[in-house]
Amino acid sequence: MKKVFVIAMKCEAETVIANLADVRTENMFGREVFHGTLNGKSTDVVVAGIGKVNAAASTQLAIGSLGAEVVLNIGVAGGLDPNFKVADVFRVARTVQYDFDLSNINGTPIGTLDERKTPFFDLPVAGTWPDATVATGDRFMDSTDGTNFLKKTFNAHICEMELGAIAHVAFRAGIPLYSLKAISDVVGHGTQAGQFKVNLKKCLDVLTREVPKFFAAVP
Repeated sequence: MKKVFVIAMKCEAETVIANLADVRTENMFGREVFHGTLNGKSTDVVVAGIGKVNAAASTQLAIGSLGAEVVLNIGVAGGLDPNFKVADVFRVARTVQYDFDLSNINGTPIGTLDERKTPFFDLPVAGTWPDATVATGDRFMDSTDGTNFLKKTFNAHICEMELGAIAHVAFRAGIPLYSLKAISDVVGHGTQAGQFKVNLKKCLDVLTREVPKFFAAVP
């Protein structure tokens, strides 16, 4: 099964690239793509860019052009539980697009896409990291009202800006998606944007160490 990474930021992608052998790069449809081997197996890394449109387009590129049979995603994300610690690592068990809302038209719960009956995408999991639910939206969540909404409405543990869109495309294509997230900022510990800037490198160092285990754990 060919595994292809779809990752938002270049610095996040570097956590995988640092573990690759025989690396080469090319530009595909305006996106930087890295090819190499990880744990002795061929893989690719698509640097998507931030946000849901970038994530969806890059996932389709991974599947349609690179032949992904499994999509992998890793990155940093905001923790919605004040007991989380910076650089805690979670495997994602489900995700939801919290900024998609047709409730005024058809009465479905917020996050429910028109072609679905639930707001959640359930993801397969691998490895022994704890499970988490991820809320995805096109904004950097840094308000108490916003984080409370995500916890109350979706029982979310983590928020970020890409995974729900990756899951949407992978689901439509019938491709399994696995995701691993490191906590870069935690609600209740100061501004999340400020924490993100301070803690980013620590989280990336942790992910770099976890990548080979994650890749090996995914079937």
